[in-house]
Amino acid sequence: MELEDIYRQDLSLLIALQVLVEERSVTRAAKRLHLSQSATSRILGRLRQMLDDPLFSRVGQQLVPTQYALDCYRQLQGPTSELLTLLTPNAFVPSQCRQTFTLAATDFAIQGLLPFILPEIYRQAPNIRLNILPVQHQTLASQLSLQGVDMAICRALGQVSPLASTPLGRVGVSCLVSSYHPVADRPLTLTDYLHYPHATIAISDGVKAIVDAAIAQHPPRHECLRTAHLDSALALLSIHPLIITLPEGLAEMAAARHRLRVKPLPFEIAALNYSLFWHSRCELDKAQTWLRGMITGLIRPLLGQQGEP
Repeated sequence: MELEDIYRQDLSLLIALQVLVEERSVTRAAKRLHLSQSATSRILGRLRQMLDDPLFSRVGQQLVPTQYALDCYRQLQGPTSELLTLLTPNAFVPSQCRQTFTLAATDFAIQGLLPFILPEIYRQAPNIRLNILPVQHQTLASQLSLQGVDMAICRALGQVSPLASTPLGRVGVSCLVSSYHPVADRPLTLTDYLHYPHATIAISDGVKAIVDAAIAQHPPRHECLRTAHLDSALALLSIHPLIITLPEGLAEMAAARHRLRVKPLPFEIAALNYSLFWHSRCELDKAQTWLRGMITGLIRPLLGQQGEP
């Protein structure tokens, strides 16, 4: 018999056979199967036809299984037990999870958010493995649907359909200067911002484009350094009156480590709204659902958002 021949059979009849062998009564088997007695009798008839064996003989009020019925019963124990395991939903236990997750994130998220949430994630699920990659803003949908990335922490800069998402909060933008900068001990004004040279961090989540759009009616800023690494810009702060515009979290962290000053941006900009994105292929996976819940629950308080709007 081929696999497609099995497909044409009503395999639920074999479950009924197991119940009939265990109960030795059509009446009791009918109750377990939630069927009428007549329907169960018809099932027994179909079983006899399918297996080409009488299967049971009646002795008084009891059904006595044939040897073939008993042989079938024994052979069905393993497969039906495995089927029950397959069809019975298991509760997700983080401490037992050994799954590998691939997470894409912006530079800000990697440096300013993940260090604060990873300890709790690994405390609950010490055996998981996380692969953290740079997010590809302009091809985010492809990164999540075709490149094996499970979820992404970022802003929506390009086409995100058909991705699912949940908001994480708004990321502020601040300016970083040295303690020797002329504005170190006074408020930073728009005039100051346009006057002093700037260092641009190329991977600071599109901050430059947002800032440039906000001050487009003014003369362009003097950009004396453009780099992918914040440390390169920090190395010049002691000898050059640079202003570095960064996501707020990165600015605060750098200021604490290097004794720098953080200044509010002296003008309004478009919001940097962060979200957690994932593809529909991950929607119902229990481990993925747990990790999304952990990321959301831990990041929202960091960004000053306690719940979904």
